[in-house]
Amino acid sequence: MAIDGVRHPKFRRLTEQVWVAPQLAADDFRAAAELGIRTVINNRPDGEAPDQLPSEAAQAAAEAAGLVYVHLPVVSGAIFPDHVEALRHILATTEGPWLLYCRSGSRSCQLWALACAREQEPARLVEAAARAGYDLSRLWPMLEAAHRPQVDAD
Repeated sequence: MAIDGVRHPKFRRLTEQVWVAPQLAADDFRAAAELGIRTVINNRPDGEAPDQLPSEAAQAAAEAAGLVYVHLPVVSGAIFPDHVEALRHILATTEGPWLLYCRSGSRSCQLWALACAREQEPARLVEAAARAGYDLSRLWPMLEAAHRPQVDAD
């Protein structure tokens, strides 16, 4: 995938401003900064795998590359509404482009879609994910439910 014509094999583009990736190594943060990423969001809990870069080391690598680093850990298969709200807040209060990462990128992609579902049509989210190599079809009912206009209870 490319930002402004530059490629990186790990980064997969969802939108003009949002990218996802599998587990990052320390050198990937510098590459992300060189590609124009401004904020990196780690969705992987520490200790999930023995070979992953711990959050503290990831934060140091991100900051050394001039990036904002946010750790929003989400256990695989357990995305909850508070995770979705936290990502909405992060996207609203930090500078993009953003790069979200986890073990494979799938969890980050799912979290992004759920966070965007209020404003974006489910079909657009599923298509964006598919272009990046992720299948969100099983999330369709949740994306539709989140996208339905909220009816005032009064």
